[in-house]
Amino acid sequence: MKQLLSLALGVLSCIVIEARPLPATAPAGAPLTIVAASSVNASMADDILKYVNEYRRKRRLPALSMNGIMSAEAQKHSENMAAHRTAFGHNGFKNRMKRILPQINGNGSLAENVAYGSTTAKEVVERWLKSPVHRENIEGPYNVTGIGIAADRNGDLYFTQIFAAN
Repeated sequence: MKQLLSLALGVLSCIVIEARPLPATAPAGAPLTIVAASSVNASMADDILKYVNEYRRKRRLPALSMNGIMSAEAQKHSENMAAHRTAFGHNGFKNRMKRILPQINGNGSLAENVAYGSTTAKEVVERWLKSPVHRENIEGPYNVTGIGIAADRNGDLYFTQIFAAN
């Protein structure tokens, strides 16, 4: 049931707009966060990119390249969702867009997929591909991406993938 609810929320959470490591001793109750510098996060983000690019290649679409600026924004958003500083979804997407586009010389087209509850890179990509709106972002006219992953205090993972063309 949790997976079904998660998938339903994921389907509703997709939008397209055109246009730190934790301290060694985190405070009690602080969310557990997989941060950009960790090898676990980097490996999982690399795997997500690998599965997305495998899918794109099968559809004769160009591969996406990882972008550090976009990954930092995606990471912040995943951490904020995991810490419940923002609701699961796309809160603040327009602000992320305003910060990202000038730094990457983007053409004004950005998209974002979010998810939570998946436990592997393959699972999150498969769930996005089953959702027409998320799949549309993965198949979009983009060439760069950023991926962020964070865990809440229960260990549930939150994923953000941002897509752009530059």
